[in-house]
Amino acid sequence: MAVIINTNFAATTAANNLASSNANLQKSLNRLSSGSKIVTPADDAGGLAVSMKLSAAARRSGAAAVNIGNSVSFLQTQDGSLKVAGKVLDRISELKTLYADATKNATDLANYDQEFVQLQAELVSITGEKFNGISLFASTALSTQVSEDGTQSVSLSAKNLASTSVGAGTLTATTVTDLGDITLTNINDAIQNVATMRAQNGAEQSRLGFASELLTVNKANLEAASSRIVDVDVADESTQLARWNVLVQSGTAMLAQANQSAQSVMRLLQ
Repeated sequence: MAVIINTNFAATTAANNLASSNANLQKSLNRLSSGSKIVTPADDAGGLAVSMKLSAAARRSGAAAVNIGNSVSFLQTQDGSLKVAGKVLDRISELKTLYADATKNATDLANYDQEFVQLQAELVSITGEKFNGISLFASTALSTQVSEDGTQSVSLSAKNLASTSVGAGTLTATTVTDLGDITLTNINDAIQNVATMRAQNGAEQSRLGFASELLTVNKANLEAASSRIVDVDVADESTQLARWNVLVQSGTAMLAQANQSAQSVMRLLQ
């Protein structure tokens, strides 16, 4: 075996191994301290790209769920107004029946008309109700996005309470000034229209409820998928940390030994 001075191959190899072990030790420390397997893009460039898209989709799912919640609040407020409108129509129906009593004199009928006029005004007031500045009873439908990618939406049907054909507008027309100007058929049609609106409202609330549940499930699954890519397995990584820690210590010791091996040459020169 040749004894040389200029090149200490054992020391070089030990130094390279030590550098590699130390780099892995630092990487393991970074992962454990950050809780992420991908500390820098170089750790897993492809995984990082996928994780970013999954995280963005999860956040959009959460935002869509918030929008659905606001739409449900809108519908709940709308239904509350429709419920009151139904009670007003019930009272008008009752007044119209009492108004037809042959034993009532003109003063009695005028008194009924006074209440009817006030109930008319309340119906008009209800048709102007708003939710956060948005009309509850507009003539156009609203659309609520129910998917994170924007491909699915739920239409909140127009419920025009002031309409003469699908609402209660027949009873609030300017030509109607007293109970004698309307018929029970007019009132029953208005009640039916309000009942239909409430049924539509309930159906839309039901669908939005299921859409919200689906978004919640999808959001959890997207977060779990992203977690499997970027989150560190602490148990596994702590094992790796112990391994690299031992290798760094043993590598340091072996490098010291390799550096001392050249000292044997001095004995030959003495």
